[in-house]
This record gives sequence, C-alpha cells and structure tokens, in this order.
Amino acid sequence: MPRRVFISTAYEDANQARGFKLLQWNPNVDFEFVTRDLLSPVDSRDPDYIKSSIREQLKGTSVTSVLIGQTTARSAWIPWEIEESIVRGNGVIGIRLKGQDDAPIPQALKDAGAKVINWDPDKFSDEIEKAALIAGRPELGPAPPRSVGASGCR
Repeated sequence: MPRRVFISTAYEDANQARGFKLLQWNPNVDFEFVTRDLLSPVDSRDPDYIKSSIREQLKGTSVTSVLIGQTTARSAWIPWEIEESIVRGNGVIGIRLKGQDDAPIPQALKDAGAKVINWDPDKFSDEIEKAALIAGRPELGPAPPRSVGASGCR
C-alpha cells in the first residue's frame, strides 16, 4: 500500500510539481506513493472555501511534501497548509525542486522542524517515509497480495 502524500507548492511551481507526481510511475525510481494536491487553482477568492478545498485534499494523507521553488517562501497559503498538516498529524518534509537548490526555505517549514532535501528522486521514498514515522504515522508494510479471480484478471 503506497503512502498518501499531500503536495504543497506555490502556484508558480505547479508544472514542476506535476513532474514530481509523475515519478511514481517511473520504473527507474523506487517511489511508491499516491498524491493529493491543489495544483489547479481553486475557483474562488473566499478564504474559507479555499481552506475547505485544501482540507478535503488533506483527508487520508499522512505526509505533506512542500515542494520548494523561488516563490514558495512568499506564498500566503504554504504556512497554513503546513500548520493544518501538523494539526492533522501529518509528517512534513520540504523538497527543493530540481534546479532550485538555492530556493529560500519557508519559515513555517523551519518552525515545524521539517527536514529539507534537495531534488534527488532516489531519496524521496525513504525521506517521505521518515517524515511519516517522525510524526507517529505507522510504517507501511509490504502491500498485501492481490487476489486473482477465476478469469485470471486482477
């Protein structure tokens, strides 16, 4: 069973965040998780509605991955997503986007004591799992075997 991860990112970095999501299907990357996000902007300026939309995406997740680009630290919503994630018991990790090793770290990530790593797909799975365990989320064991029906289809 894959880890369920909420992706928090500045709107300007949505395309790179979509690339991050695609890694779960790359056979050369040991990366097993399912993502939830708001990579498409919410069609509202009502803060309560936006918060409700974010909360809905956070449901069922155990880790929040903050993808860090040059504008992430200035985002009005990133600190709230981090705080809401912590309230829900999510592990939190910062991942600097590819080519963004000098991107400033959001203060909310620092305040949360979250680990921040540079872009390295070979480390994502382990680091996401560590963030979950630090938050007290149970370790994910191996996926249960799938049953095969009479037709041989899964």
